[in-house]
Amino acid sequence: MRRSIGLITCFALLLFVGSVAFAQNDAAAPAPNDTAAAEPATPDTSNGVGAAIEKAGDVAKDAEGKVKEYAAKVDQSEKAQKISAGILQPIYDLAERFSFPAFHWIAFALMAMGVVSWSLQLVLGKLVVLARGGFSMSEIISDAVVLAISVVGLVLTTQAAAENSTFTQTSSSVLSAAGVGVFFGFILYWWGQRQELEAVKGRTKAATKKDE
Repeated sequence: MRRSIGLITCFALLLFVGSVAFAQNDAAAPAPNDTAAAEPATPDTSNGVGAAIEKAGDVAKDAEGKVKEYAAKVDQSEKAQKISAGILQPIYDLAERFSFPAFHWIAFALMAMGVVSWSLQLVLGKLVVLARGGFSMSEIISDAVVLAISVVGLVLTTQAAAENSTFTQTSSSVLSAAGVGVFFGFILYWWGQRQELEAVKGRTKAATKKDE
């Protein structure tokens, strides 16, 4: 019993001495610099990365200024105005001829057809061709460009129809045009995929003949 009390007493003394020593070390530690902590750290632009970023920004600003200056000169040029009018005039003539009531319905159906067809070509079609061992970056780029054109055309057609006709206000017209576009879009996708698979077979046969 006395031995247990002695051990407990020694352990308590060790804890007391350790806590006193820890408190003294904590008090002796230097206080953090409040002003340094309050001020945000400024990025070091003296290294190569910072200098390159700053130089790239200056080059971009100079290029933007030169482009704006050149565009202002072109806008003031009479020759450029005549060329611009010559480009736009045939389009204006076509717009007058295409002013019949069903134009926006046909345009919407065609653009929807392109969006459906080239979306499937770019995703499913390329996966099927890749599974058959074929890959063509030029085909992917061309499909992506045609898809972008179709999306832009669909947006512009919808905006023009909303401003110049009652197409967007008639649910039957919108649904019928969308249905026709989706149906023929699937057909165009099927044709395009079949042609790509035939092209892959042709390239495979040509490669086999060369190896022989």
